[in-house]
Amino acid sequence: GISSGKPLEKGVYTTGAWEEKLDEISFADFKFSITHHYLVQEPSDKDGKEELVEDALPLPMQDLLCMNNDFPPRAHCLVRWYGLREFVVIAPAANNDAVLSESKCNLLLSSISIALGNTGCQVPLFVQIHHKWRRMYVGECQGPGVRTDFEMVHLRKVPNQYTHLSGLLDIFKSKIGCPLTPLPPVSMAIRLTYVLQDWQQYFWPQQPPDIDALVGGEVGGLEFGKLPFGACEDPISELHLATTWPHLTEGIIVDNDVYSDLDPVQAPQWSVRVRKADNPQCLLGDFLTEFFKLCRRKESTDEILGRSAFEEEGKEVADITHALSKLTEPAPVPIHKLSVTNMVHSAKKKIRKHRGVDESPLNNEVLNTILLFLFPDAADKLADGFESRTSASAGNNPPPENEDYNLFSQFKSAPSDSLTYKLALCLCMINFYHGGVKGVAHLWQEFVLEMRYRWENNYLIPGLANGPPDLRCCLLHQKLQMLNCCIERKKARDEGKKGSVFDRSPGGTSGDTGRGVDHSGDNPDKEKEVGKSWESWSDSEEEFFECLSDTEDLKGNGQENGKKGGAKEGNKEPVTIKPEGRLHPHGKLTLLHPGEPLYIPITQEPAPMTEDLLEEQSEVLAKLGTSAEGAHLRARMQSACLLSDMESFKAANPGCCLEDFVRWYSPRDYIEEEVVDEKGNIVIKGELSARMKIPSNMWVEAWETAKPVPARRQKRLFDDTREAEKVLHYLAVQKPADLARHLLPCIIHAAVLKVKEEEAVEDISSVKKIIKQIISHSSKVLRFPNPEDKKLEEIIAQIMSVEAIIARARSLKAKFGVEKCENEDEKEDLQRFVNCLLEQPEVSVLGAGRGPAGSIIHKLFVSAQRVSAAPPLDEELRRSGSSEERRLNVGAVSDFPLPTGREVILRTTVPRPAPYSKPLPQRMYSVLTKEDFRLAGAFSADTTFF
Repeated sequence: GISSGKPLEKGVYTTGAWEEKLDEISFADFKFSITHHYLVQEPSDKDGKEELVEDALPLPMQDLLCMNNDFPPRAHCLVRWYGLREFVVIAPAANNDAVLSESKCNLLLSSISIALGNTGCQVPLFVQIHHKWRRMYVGECQGPGVRTDFEMVHLRKVPNQYTHLSGLLDIFKSKIGCPLTPLPPVSMAIRLTYVLQDWQQYFWPQQPPDIDALVGGEVGGLEFGKLPFGACEDPISELHLATTWPHLTEGIIVDNDVYSDLDPVQAPQWSVRVRKADNPQCLLGDFLTEFFKLCRRKESTDEILGRSAFEEEGKEVADITHALSKLTEPAPVPIHKLSVTNMVHSAKKKIRKHRGVDESPLNNEVLNTILLFLFPDAADKLADGFESRTSASAGNNPPPENEDYNLFSQFKSAPSDSLTYKLALCLCMINFYHGGVKGVAHLWQEFVLEMRYRWENNYLIPGLANGPPDLRCCLLHQKLQMLNCCIERKKARDEGKKGSVFDRSPGGTSGDTGRGVDHSGDNPDKEKEVGKSWESWSDSEEEFFECLSDTEDLKGNGQENGKKGGAKEGNKEPVTIKPEGRLHPHGKLTLLHPGEPLYIPITQEPAPMTEDLLEEQSEVLAKLGTSAEGAHLRARMQSACLLSDMESFKAANPGCCLEDFVRWYSPRDYIEEEVVDEKGNIVIKGELSARMKIPSNMWVEAWETAKPVPARRQKRLFDDTREAEKVLHYLAVQKPADLARHLLPCIIHAAVLKVKEEEAVEDISSVKKIIKQIISHSSKVLRFPNPEDKKLEEIIAQIMSVEAIIARARSLKAKFGVEKCENEDEKEDLQRFVNCLLEQPEVSVLGAGRGPAGSIIHKLFVSAQRVSAAPPLDEELRRSGSSEERRLNVGAVSDFPLPTGREVILRTTVPRPAPYSKPLPQRMYSVLTKEDFRLAGAFSADTTFF
């Protein structure tokens, strides 16, 4: 045996860890599995000494009499029936094989008996006989000069005399067959279990949300932008009350076929367990599961919504020949109709024509409510709505210190106040309540049209942070941010065309780069060049600037600046170059040669990038290889921004040299040291760093090719038109499944926040732990693109389990009236009791039937009994129960139903088989339920003196 010989503490069978070892054996060409079950115990120092005690009984025999673990709520059936801490079970290996014949059974038992005798093993050995579902075992345990036989009776119908204590005592005594005349007292432990299924005065409060009223805003805690929460059915199905008399001696209590003293209210111990509904239907779980199912759909938006959205009305009837004649016909080009906005609006009309109003998956009311929720700025339909729309986009973010707010960077979702996040929630709700995948496709189509409209009309998209795409967010969010950057640039350019003064304040463009740019508004030099911005040039990249209005400028600016910028080639008389594109002076720095103040130029913003563009770019650069030519080409591609800044710098600082540029752009590459000149004075002499002096390096090459061109005249580094069209195309081709995959991190993020918010109300420690696990698990899974479905399902299952736990907590709180309790101490006790019920298999009730929880349970049973005036009894019990009803006193009948389970343990120590044998432990366990009746006896005998 493995277990130590310490007497066991109370409750250790439930709280302790059980282990089992498995093996297979063959016996007479029959395969058996052999399992060793044992309770893991801390070894104690006394173990060695204890074994020296003479005539000590084997541990299993001591366990038969131990009263500390009589009715363990969670244990192997043999532990419950015999109270053993260690045993071995031999059972037929295959599921369907069973030891049915008595001769086989006896053969096994005798073989086991010989094996135990030969090995001196003191661990009880059991053989499973009959069909597995019957859980029938017979076994044996041997010690020095003693033996215990484990026997069992299992019946479907209960003989009437065994339904009460006196009948069971008779069996026990006759089985022991004790020769002593005053029989030693029999100690008894009795447990009656009552089940409450009918919560009469209590109905489940969570009504499923009312869908029709949804448009009107909030319903049952459900509105756009919020996830629903809670179970639709009662997550607690039954309450089991076990009333226990742990230690009675024979004769103290009367329980026979006429009368019974066993009144549950008087029982010294009460314990409760709750039966949880299997997988209760919960709203949040349903929302998540349905949304996740979208990821597996294959259809495109057009396939789902019927005909292509951009089909023309006459197309169905047009013959193929018409198409050919159309190609050859000369036709005037209607210029005004080519605007994309017109296309989109005509497309919208056609969509409506093709889908009758009834066919539209989303009705207009719902659609408008959602669009107003997503784009609150659209509500201001004023003539100057332009301004109101732009202001809506300005940073409306809560303080980013909040841990919950920053969860988006762990989940790679989107901030909880962003448009992307809101869109995810709306799509989730539409998928569940408003037409499933069709509704999702419809809303997405409307969303893409809105994006196109905003791009065409220079309306910024609300609910997105300013600046370049945030690579911590999901790709869809980055794409929307990219579109916003494009709208911002286009808007600035269009304002410039109107001749408006282009204000280069932080709000004006998507955040200035940090190259020493100062936003001082009172700078006089800024005024001179503000009239036209570099942003004010049109969309085409192939734009040249030798137009008449600018020839004067070009004459002044036209000479090639050499390395030092001063060589006036081809000019007969010195021409003063007019500086352009100055932002403000750079501190007290002056140009090295002319000695004039060094000005920081207005520069182009670097092109914003989303993560897929960055990946594309790095792939292209990697494909160029490691050859000299490839390296050179790579350097050229990467230095576009550098060249643009050099040109701006030359335009702002006529006569400058590379050293001047480096002092502003990369001060670390300009090394200054103190030297003593010929006259003995200490002067500071500067030179370029070693990397700048490498012959034909990228900086020197770029400087030589750079012309003095201010930023506003340069070719655009960032072609907003092309990028915006790319983004709009990307959005238009997304299938509902792609969309669901993009937005699933946002939905999981929202679900975690919802669960956290609901848990904060209940304060359940086990849930806090699970939420932490969900967050760490999700951040690992969602950080990478295309996570596996199985892992996503695990996350959703974890969230659903938390929702079920919180729903159970609320159900129990309501049932036990925790909130209504006025006494603070009692309220705390009840709260603790409810929390324990959630986390433990069985909870003992303080003060039994007289404590605060006990009296509530008593009332629940009383009200259930009153409703069912005639308790529904099983026919079998009705037959046997007529006497039982008579026996249970009137009070008990009115307060409690008949017990669904009766358990009795009888123990005694008597000499067996002869009066002079050693007194040995005897034990019999009996359980009686509606379905069956079982007796499990362990009877010991002296093998030396018999």
